[in-house]
Amino acid sequence: MMSIILVVLFLGTLLMRLPVALCLGLASAVTILLFDLPITVLAQRMVNALDSSPLMAVPLFIFAANLLSAAGVTNHLFDLVRMLVGWIRGGTAQVSILVSLIFSGISGAALADIGALGGIQIKMMREQGYREDFAAGITMAAATIGPIFPPSIPIIIFATTANVSAVKLLLAGIIPALLITLLLILQVAILAHIYKMPRDNMAFDTRAFARKLVLSIPALFAPILLIGGLMSGLFGPTEVAGVTVAYAIFIGLFVYRKLDWSGITRAARETVDATASVLFIVATAALFAWVLTMDRVPLKASTFLLGLSDDPLMLLLIINGLLLVVGMVLESIAAILIIAPIITPALVAAGVDPLQLGIVFVLNLMIGLLTPPMGMSLYMVSIIADMPLHKVIRGVVPFLLPLLLSLLAVTCVPAISTWLPGLIMK
Repeated sequence: MMSIILVVLFLGTLLMRLPVALCLGLASAVTILLFDLPITVLAQRMVNALDSSPLMAVPLFIFAANLLSAAGVTNHLFDLVRMLVGWIRGGTAQVSILVSLIFSGISGAALADIGALGGIQIKMMREQGYREDFAAGITMAAATIGPIFPPSIPIIIFATTANVSAVKLLLAGIIPALLITLLLILQVAILAHIYKMPRDNMAFDTRAFARKLVLSIPALFAPILLIGGLMSGLFGPTEVAGVTVAYAIFIGLFVYRKLDWSGITRAARETVDATASVLFIVATAALFAWVLTMDRVPLKASTFLLGLSDDPLMLLLIINGLLLVVGMVLESIAAILIIAPIITPALVAAGVDPLQLGIVFVLNLMIGLLTPPMGMSLYMVSIIADMPLHKVIRGVVPFLLPLLLSLLAVTCVPAISTWLPGLIMK
């Protein structure tokens, strides 16, 4: 009964269009008062949820991405990749995919990728004669690589919530992210051939390419530093985030020389804004999850799921269907914090590897960013590109195919997500 009232209150406040964090906090607080639970839990659970070392990586990765954007890194990366692949049909769309993969090794969030790269990508494709809806669609689809490839803010939060090694889970995202990249590249190549898409107007020049390569090496080294630190075991997620921030400040000040004190403070303010909203959700969702736990919902969910099937693949397919629907109506961080503690014990008990489950979980919710009514990527691109929402939705629909194929592959083949961390962390 307690969990039913909690969920009804949450959905009611959500329909009132209140912020998700406020919906979670209000529903939990009212339920605690109604059932005469200790009022001190309100502060205790919220503070304890934030008292986590891996969560410190979240603001640091956001800060590093903002610093590198302020240093003008994205422009050098764009020019370098344009010279490499711009000459082929649909080359500018391929550039968007590849630059998103490179930048995902810095930002760790889909919306951060769209904010840093989306305006440049869509403007460039518009100028070269691409359809607006196509430009918006490929920009959003490519941004889903960011939360899968390390560093990934959703993966770090899932690892914290589900008590899984954050380093192993970050490494587990590398091959799935490369698979998504490959499928998007193949789809764009096919569409470019069918619809005779334009070639990039930037010609390849050996001297100009060499110059851009030299300028881009410090930026390209950032993901290498990050992934190398994780793979070598020298750094955990928090330490490597701090090292990335220090590296971003160094190259911004002394290599590119475009970062000054005002740029650093502006990046810090943007980081505080983004981090506050994420961590507020983390705190209130922890309170929400505690109330569910008091009503034994995780145990009941485990019993229910294991009663449906004891086959790991069948359970993952059921969870896929659930998460695809949840991703349409609930913000991804909140969905992780609410649902992961409920379903993880049941699936792990059935034999699902927690690394595979983490990647499946996050990829489902990233697809949810591209689906109405709550798909935040849709609204962000609509604002950045000054494009009607219906046109943005129409543009992204074809690119759901490679994302869903990637999800199916990760679901059916555990080794895609478990082989690399098993090899490195043996």
